[in-house]
Amino acid sequence: MGFEKDKASSSSHVLQIPREDTPLLSKNHQHLSSPSKTFANVFIAIVGAGVLGLPYTFKRTGWVMGALMLFTVAFLTYHCMMLLVYSRRKIESHLKISQISSFGDLGFAVCGPIGRFAVDAMIVLSQAGFCISYMIFIANTLAYCFNYSTTNPNPKIFGFPPKAVYIWSCFPFQLGLNSIPTLTLLAPLSIFADVVELGAMGIVMVKDVMIYVKSSHVLKAFGGFSVFFYGLGVSVYAFEGVGMVLPLEAETKDKAKFGKILGFSMALISLMYGAFGILGYFAFGEDTKDIITTNLGQGLLSSLVQIGLCINLFFTFPLMMNPVYEVVERRFCEGRYCVWIRWIIVLVVTFVALFVPNFADFLSLVGSSVCIILGFVLPALFHLIVFKDELRWHSLACDGAIIVVAAVFSVYGTYSSLLEIFVGAKE
Repeated sequence: MGFEKDKASSSSHVLQIPREDTPLLSKNHQHLSSPSKTFANVFIAIVGAGVLGLPYTFKRTGWVMGALMLFTVAFLTYHCMMLLVYSRRKIESHLKISQISSFGDLGFAVCGPIGRFAVDAMIVLSQAGFCISYMIFIANTLAYCFNYSTTNPNPKIFGFPPKAVYIWSCFPFQLGLNSIPTLTLLAPLSIFADVVELGAMGIVMVKDVMIYVKSSHVLKAFGGFSVFFYGLGVSVYAFEGVGMVLPLEAETKDKAKFGKILGFSMALISLMYGAFGILGYFAFGEDTKDIITTNLGQGLLSSLVQIGLCINLFFTFPLMMNPVYEVVERRFCEGRYCVWIRWIIVLVVTFVALFVPNFADFLSLVGSSVCIILGFVLPALFHLIVFKDELRWHSLACDGAIIVVAAVFSVYGTYSSLLEIFVGAKE
């Protein structure tokens, strides 16, 4: 096991530059979080743009099947998050030193450089995928708000599609925001973004109820096996905070209560997600669009909600890209800040966003591929390796089942999502 061979060296000195065996985050024991602050931090870490694709997903899967899938994914996500916490606690008790502050640190402690590389690769792909979806949402929403017309279904701006114009318009501003070197300076943007998103979700849900009481849509409860993996991918994407669970637990004052706080937070978030998805589908039925806010029409209130969400995701973009920069700069620049690498990454993300037509389809792709590996396969694998000599047969079977089933779902779900994207692009 990786932590056994590095035990002596890791406790004898502190490395000054980031390397494979350097913790990504240092611990600050002077500012530990109370239970209420831990709950708020968990809430902020998990709730993201994935919720906006849930009504369309429920339209595809059926509302009962979608809700059951969502709650199942929430429970399994919580279980795998706790597997990471248990694995970290076991290793730290073995080392008699607290040094594992991140998912990548745990991967190195369990499997050495290969473990950290696997986690780093999944984090880079997932975080970049989140930001690609943000760009798609912003561009499609602004095009709907300012360029949509029933008489002109294919509008142009200076001869170019509106989506391309809005994505490239964001590009120079994102270069500036992503040049900010530390998360400390981005903290106010995080608070602002989450307040805007929660407010917008509340307004959308109220309007959904008002529309639903006046409508009479035919609703389906189950959509069939063909859309199972599509719904699974979006559901996994919606609970996108697995990479933050170890830093959050490390900063919790009463660690014995962390499991209960995390469980309560996940239950509340899953109920909120389920209500948002069901109400959106009930309100618009088969007319539900991939971005639910575009169903609200073009009135003043709906336009303000949509623009507010665009502002939210615009400022969330550099926050979500920060883990990518940490990994890339540690591997290629010895941990030094490098603005050129950041700009190249933003350019790559922008290019990919240009060629993905559908917001919810891309959520499913990211969720089915990297998020399943990061959220289920790696936590269960690390837990199995760390506790292999102590687990009973049913616990071994549980970890093994999660690894095998999640890996199979990831492969087939990725294929299914890519098929959806390419078929949508041709249409």
